[in-house]
Amino acid sequence: MRIHLIETGRVQIKASQIVGRGHGLARRVAPLFDAAWSDWLPVNAYAIEHRDGVILVDTGVSAGVKHLPGWHPYFRFCVRFDIEPEQEAGPQLKALGISSADVKRVVLTHLHIDHDGGLGHFPTSEILVSPGELRRASGALGQLRGYLPQRWPRAFDPKPLILDDGAYGPFPRSKRLTADGAIVAVATPGHTSDHLSVIVEDGDKTIFIAGDASYNEEAMLKGTIDGVSDNDDQAAATLTAIRGFVEAQPTIYLPAHDREAGRRLAERRVVGARQSITACAAASSREGGGPANFGERMSASSGKAQSAMKVMNRKSFE
Repeated sequence: MRIHLIETGRVQIKASQIVGRGHGLARRVAPLFDAAWSDWLPVNAYAIEHRDGVILVDTGVSAGVKHLPGWHPYFRFCVRFDIEPEQEAGPQLKALGISSADVKRVVLTHLHIDHDGGLGHFPTSEILVSPGELRRASGALGQLRGYLPQRWPRAFDPKPLILDDGAYGPFPRSKRLTADGAIVAVATPGHTSDHLSVIVEDGDKTIFIAGDASYNEEAMLKGTIDGVSDNDDQAAATLTAIRGFVEAQPTIYLPAHDREAGRRLAERRVVGARQSITACAAASSREGGGPANFGERMSASSGKAQSAMKVMNRKSFE
């Protein structure tokens, strides 16, 4: 099994979108008034070569984002893209020897324009998306929420990805995507209420393709929610669950916009134990004193993940 990172251009967003400021509505509108831009960030999709066929997680962005709806405040004030047609997912996969016809499935973590923008390159692939995400992104209300359903291909007819295989680790809902069960979709609501991530069991390591569950590994470890998630508690619960997961097993963490993701994948570098434990200890300290030793920290991490599962189970994602 091989995994390819496909960098489809670059994006700049507001600093307060990466690290949310405040709570609730104040946090969500902060990017509109924030003068600080991020550095240029990658827009990554991930192609998994599996014996069942190639699975593409997200399709990245297209050169069409050079022209965005000026009436929408987010597109007008909060995001900038830099991409040429040859950087789109289709041409890049072709350069790797993977044709559009080779892509059996496209799994969309969510339907924001920098994740579904390359759908037009895969007219014969099975497209999988959360039914709740599709409902939320569709029609005029979808456009108001910042989706661009009017740009979906005319033949766009995704198959609902129902996460009905029960819990997978700390994640309450999952779906095996391959016959051998090595590739699994899990519910990671937060960035959007029906966001999902894809986990790949690859030998002695697990690869966590996170979409926008967090913008980078550091934010995940610190439990820092972004500036656009609808529900503070839901987003925080997901990050706690992910943190518990990466504490339990060697995991390569690959968000869509992390500048270190390509290096981590190439080096097969897992979330560092020292970095991870330090983050958990700091979080515990803020909560009133952390455990004194490694075993207690791991138990605390597992307990937090279980609590997160309870929070996530109380939410309706679809």
